[in-house]
Amino acid sequence: MRVFYLFNTSTVSLSNKLTKIVGLIKESFSSENQDYTQGSIPKAVFLLAVPMILELSLESVFALVDIFFVSKLGQNAIATVGLTESVITIVYSVAIGLSTAATAIVARRVGEKNHEQASQAGIQALLISLVATLLISILGVVYAHKILELMGASQAVISEGTVFTQIMMGGSVSIMLLFLINGIFRGAGNAAMAMKSLWLASIINIILCPILIHFWGLKGAAIATVIGRSTGVLYQLYYLFKGSGHLQIKWVYFKPDWSLIKSIVEVAYPATLQFILASGSWIILAKLVAETGGTGASAGYQIAIRNIVFFILPAWGLSNAAATLVGQNLGAKQVLRAEQSVWICTKYNAIFMAFVMVLFLTLAEPIMRLFTQQEELVSYGAKTLQVIGIGYIFYGISMVMMQALNGAGDTKTPTYINLVCFWLIQVPMAYVLAVTLDWGVLGVLIAIPTAEILLALASWYFFRAGKWKTIEL
Repeated sequence: MRVFYLFNTSTVSLSNKLTKIVGLIKESFSSENQDYTQGSIPKAVFLLAVPMILELSLESVFALVDIFFVSKLGQNAIATVGLTESVITIVYSVAIGLSTAATAIVARRVGEKNHEQASQAGIQALLISLVATLLISILGVVYAHKILELMGASQAVISEGTVFTQIMMGGSVSIMLLFLINGIFRGAGNAAMAMKSLWLASIINIILCPILIHFWGLKGAAIATVIGRSTGVLYQLYYLFKGSGHLQIKWVYFKPDWSLIKSIVEVAYPATLQFILASGSWIILAKLVAETGGTGASAGYQIAIRNIVFFILPAWGLSNAAATLVGQNLGAKQVLRAEQSVWICTKYNAIFMAFVMVLFLTLAEPIMRLFTQQEELVSYGAKTLQVIGIGYIFYGISMVMMQALNGAGDTKTPTYINLVCFWLIQVPMAYVLAVTLDWGVLGVLIAIPTAEILLALASWYFFRAGKWKTIEL
């Protein structure tokens, strides 16, 4: 009888916990007016992190779906997509830089309960992004073939992939706006809206990708991506102008406010440089892989990188939650709460990335065989997953710490860290190992976790130092 009672009690307890979790998930999907400056910190992390993780998870699913269908077109197509996306990371860098500034400033104003200035800051950031994207798009379309050539692509890859690169670079406005507006939503605490818009973009991508590739080959993949992202942007704009939650848009906000633009740029330019430094180093690494290992190595490396991104993006979502919590709580003068939020996010991210590390170390080859049966590609890709996977726990720590600094508006410190770790350590180390010592692709791969471990240690040190607590926005 006692055993039955204990079993029944534990069953009820488990049922109650599951009901509570489901309730929190539902709340996280509609938490546009949630106040993250009070109440339970773990709950606040959960409400922000769930939609942010799901938001970027589907984007990472699309990255895998995309490379799955593109891989059927051959090595040249895989190399084209990989090399083009390596360059488009520059666009991502500008978008993320502006998004970081928007998140930090909007979050700070929301924490101060000044929703009007939060809305105005978001629109001014939008104006800046449109000017920046126009220049990037024009240069990308005109010099697409030169971009592939500079990346070390073969003449076959350049011939086959130039149109793909032109479409992707020409449609970069959709990347810019998608990231920026989602940054505005995150700063306002509306992670659910950011999730829905990126999900819409990714689902349309996933549906259109195989259809358009069937009819137009590699060009179809680019068209599908641009259409998907553009649809997501239209949905964002509809919701933004409809006005709900903390953001209430007025047409007067579109008049340039030069003092506010200056404030945004002061936060955005180090953040943009920060991500350009990071993505620029990845471009050099991709080029070194292509030059030392050939097209097969480049293709295998690019498939592996898509799998790495698949797991990094959800972890990045949790890091974005830390940025929002830091920004809003600093605005509300809750410094201790901001710091505690970061430590909780760091703990969760480290646990998740530890699981991924074990996955890559033990199942690298089976993972690669899901995308290709070519032994050369499987070999290079599996090696990439295993070597890069060694440092995954450190990646999780550094992402949260760096985003916490960014969320506080201290975008310069992460920029200096990236400069040292990526350009004074990672790139020279990769070149020496791969070329000077003739280790080839393995030399490039070893340099990646080495630099990332140092990045985690440096970001942890500067976060503990606490200068970020004194930043005024």
